[in-house]
Parts: sequence; structure tokens; C-alpha cells
Amino acid sequence: MSTEPRVTELRVAELRVTELQAAKQVVLDYYSALDAASGDEVVAVIASATSPGYSWRGVHPFHEQSGAEAAAKVFWQPLRRAMAPIQRRPQVFMAGHNDVDDGQTVWVCQMGQLLGLFDRPWLDIPPTGKMVFLRYAEFHRVQDGRIAETALFCDIPSVMVQAGHNPFPPQTGADFIHPGPRTGDGVLTNANDQVAADKTMALVNEMVADLSALNKASARTGDDHCPPEHLARTWHDDMIWYGPTGIGASYTINRYQEQHQYPFRLGLADKVFNGHVARFAEADYAGFFGWPNLSNTPRGGFLGMPGGDVRADMRVVDIYRRQGDKLAENWVFIDLLHWLSMQGLDVLDRMRQLNGLTGPDQDRQVGQADGAERVGNES
Repeated sequence: MSTEPRVTELRVAELRVTELQAAKQVVLDYYSALDAASGDEVVAVIASATSPGYSWRGVHPFHEQSGAEAAAKVFWQPLRRAMAPIQRRPQVFMAGHNDVDDGQTVWVCQMGQLLGLFDRPWLDIPPTGKMVFLRYAEFHRVQDGRIAETALFCDIPSVMVQAGHNPFPPQTGADFIHPGPRTGDGVLTNANDQVAADKTMALVNEMVADLSALNKASARTGDDHCPPEHLARTWHDDMIWYGPTGIGASYTINRYQEQHQYPFRLGLADKVFNGHVARFAEADYAGFFGWPNLSNTPRGGFLGMPGGDVRADMRVVDIYRRQGDKLAENWVFIDLLHWLSMQGLDVLDRMRQLNGLTGPDQDRQVGQADGAERVGNES
């Protein structure tokens, strides 16, 4: 029997791993240059690392931007003015071929905390003069040695809470600065074979399929309660779910259901899964994001909010760690500010109103995202 097909298969696998390592290096070089750049250099750094037609996505109020200059001016320069110096503290770093398009595109993800000194207002959140942690998950599509597309999710409400301006009612889960993986092995700078990645991706896809089937069944029956055995098909009993500020974190399947799944499922109606932009895995880790992932209508109770008939979108990130044959940890980002804004509540504008920063006597543009609106009052 000829061994040629097996040799070809191994060669293709080697080339795919090499491609992923090259993409990781592109992103690592970009982070190194960005973190070392002065504020005036940020645009040039982003431009040198990105492709013509670079697309940038961010949570509310940043949304979709085109080109390096726009991404710098709407997010990076205001953040760095407000929280300098900033220290990057990655917890997960991985790359993979996109399962959504059958591996045609390559994506790199880094998740962690940006640690800074909160000395100036950011989005009009009053500074504390103390350390502040900004949770982030950033996805980059790498093509021809450059970053062609970025999606950056960050937990703005967490910064608000750290500054003493909690925008939400009491949350159902625990509120704290989320740690990285229990195993401490989430930063995957070295090469990994595809076998473990395929196993992780298959498990995540199985979990997503289970939840989709559950949504369809509940639409027929009206029963939004999910037995714990259903989750235990893909989750460890002692799972940890790190949700966004406003929802919080939960430990074990039973507490996750009590503190997030049931409030989510019972408080939101007509849930529709819209798909993902990117979904991939490396070794024991996987991640995905959508734009948006979900659409739903609040029936009352979720986030302590009343029900209504306004349908809204959820942009969501999930990062997973597989342990053996089950999922053990899950870090989640939800653009709750966007979801609420679609229903007529702009959380940041409400904060400004409460702090006396809007009104007829205020010579400023409400909702400005460039971070420069209060420079004259910062001395």
C-alpha cells in the first residue's frame, strides 16, 4: 500500500501549524509595538501592522470603524490618555483556522486584562487615581502577514463599577476581577498539533448544537428550564463560568443554572442564534464571537429590567478551556451596553446625566468617543 496520501496529509498539517505560528508572530509584534508607542505614534503603529481596508469592530459606543486612524482615535488614544501607563496582562493567546468558513481564514485571539492608572476620565467615567483593570478579548484575522480585521470586546461596565458607578441592579453571579485558566497554560506561543484542537472544537460545536436544540424545543413547548444532565453532556460538574459585569461569575453546573442560565432563559424570549464571524480552537482552548451572535426580546427580569417588545442584538465572545472530554472554564463577554441601547437606554449617557455632565449649560458633545471632551477640566 502506498504511503503517499499519509505523507501528504502530514505535510499539510505541518504547513497549517506553520501558518498559525506566523500569524501569532504578526500579532505579537503588533502588540509589542503598540504597547511601546507614544500616543502620537499609535496611528502609525496600527497602520504598519494592518492591511489596506482594515476593519475594526468594538463594543458600544465604538462600534465599527474603518482604517488605522479611526481605530486609534476612537479607542486606543483616549484609553491611553486616561489610564497611562497601561500594562498588558494576557491570560489566553491562541490561533486557529476558522471553523465558520471551513478553515479558509486564520484568526488569532488574545484575552486578558489591561491594567492602568485611572487618572483621567474615559468615556466620562470619573477617574479614581488608582489601578483599574479592563477585561478584553481581541480577535485578529491575519492575511498575507498583516492584520486585516479586528474585533475588540472589553468590559466597560466593570470599569464603571471599579470607579464606584455601578450601572446595573444587583447581579445574580459573583463580581470580581476574573483570573486566567486554572491550569496556567492559556498563553499558547508555541506550536501545537491539530489533534487536540480538533477535539476541543468538536466539543464546543456539540455544546452549541445542544443549546440551539434547546432553544428550538423551548420555542415549541414554552419550557425554558434545562435539566443539569443536559449541560453535563459537555460540561464538567465543577465548571466555572466567568460572565460579564452585570451578570457575574458562577461555579458548578447547578449554581451556573441558578445564577445565569435560568434568569437568561426565563427573562428573554424568541432567542435566535445568528451565527459566528469566527470560531476556532488550539490545543485545549477555543473561542468565538458573533456580530451579533444572538437576537432576543426581553420578557422581564434579565438584568433586573422590565419586559418590552423591542428586539435587540447580543454581541458575544466565549473563550473555553477543555479538560479531558468536558469543558471546564468559560470566559464570556457580552456587549450589554449595545443591547440596552437598542432598547432606548444609553447607560453611558445616563451616567453623564447623573454626574451633571449633560444639559443646556454644558458646552460639549454628548456621546463623543474620542476622549478629548474634558481635557480642559482635567487639571
